[in-house]
Amino acid sequence: MESKLKENTSELRYLTPVELSLEDKGKYCRFKKMKIDYIDYKDPDFLIRFLNEQGKILPRRITGNSLKFQRKVAQAIKRARHLALLPYVTDLLK
Repeated sequence: MESKLKENTSELRYLTPVELSLEDKGKYCRFKKMKIDYIDYKDPDFLIRFLNEQGKILPRRITGNSLKFQRKVAQAIKRARHLALLPYVTDLLK
C-alpha cells in the first residue's frame, strides 16, 4: 500500500506544472535611461524601431516607453510620414 502511495505522489509531482521564479527585468524607457530629450523626426532608421511590419505605431506596453516619450515618438512618426520619410501603410516594412 505504501509503495502505491509513493508512486502516486511521484506521478503527481511530475504532472503538476512547475512554478518558475523568473526575475522580470521590467520595462524601461530608453529615452529616460539615455537622457534623450529630443526625438528627431528626420531620422527614419531610428523611428522604424517603433513600427510593426505593417507600419503601425507600437504601443507603450510593447516598447516600454513612458507616456511622455511615447507621445513624442508618435508625433515624430506622424511628421516623418507627412514628409514621406516613413510609409503610412506597408505589407512588409522590416
